[in-house]
Amino acid sequence: MDILTLNDNAWEEKVRQKNPWTVPVDRETLARARRGDWSIVLTASRPAPAAWFPPIKGKRILCLASGGGQQGPVLAAAGADVTVLDLSEKQLEQDRAVARREGLNIRTVRSSMTDLGMFDAESFDIIIHPVSNVYVPHIQPVWNEAFRVLKKGGVLMSGFMNPTFYLFDWKLQNKGILQARYPLPYSDLDYRSMEELAQNNEAAEFGHTLEEQLQGQMAAGFVLTGLYEDTFGGERLADRFFPSFIATRAVKP
Repeated sequence: MDILTLNDNAWEEKVRQKNPWTVPVDRETLARARRGDWSIVLTASRPAPAAWFPPIKGKRILCLASGGGQQGPVLAAAGADVTVLDLSEKQLEQDRAVARREGLNIRTVRSSMTDLGMFDAESFDIIIHPVSNVYVPHIQPVWNEAFRVLKKGGVLMSGFMNPTFYLFDWKLQNKGILQARYPLPYSDLDYRSMEELAQNNEAAEFGHTLEEQLQGQMAAGFVLTGLYEDTFGGERLADRFFPSFIATRAVKP
């Protein structure tokens, strides 16, 4: 079993269990989006700033590794031309189900976030990439491909884990203990086999450094124009001590 198959299977199970990141938006959210009242999240709880978005009506938007019927349908209801790419067929089906229910036109593509070869260069005006690059061991291909398929002046909005998140033993967190355990950068595969993860229906996660996340975007050619931090919204012990998420806005010059 390879990492992509492992993680695809894990997300199929997350859909069956109705993980929060697999539950599509409701009708009222889309009704508001049609009226121009909308927002999306790149991280856990804090909406992406409205000022980060150019006018999106008629714009070609790629929701990158962003299946689940959440960001894509909202942007489509607000008037954008939306393509959702995701590794998980079950996650893409959530987007298709919302599109059928609401009469939205959403294109879905099944692929890894590291492979956008089905798209021509300069195909999109905006890329939305919420927290998902924790599921690939190497993220430079994500930034390089995003840069290639964006038009000049196009915007990449990304959410990702603060690498500090992976320092801690999260089983102890459930007991009210925040204890540093793992050296960075983190990889699940340094501590658990793919067979063990598969038996528990768990995806393999990788905690990338800030250099890989930020300098990686700049190395691809992007200019960073915005950044904010986020927490789990008070749901985790870590929220008392540090923000677990970072989001960035970058432009292709």
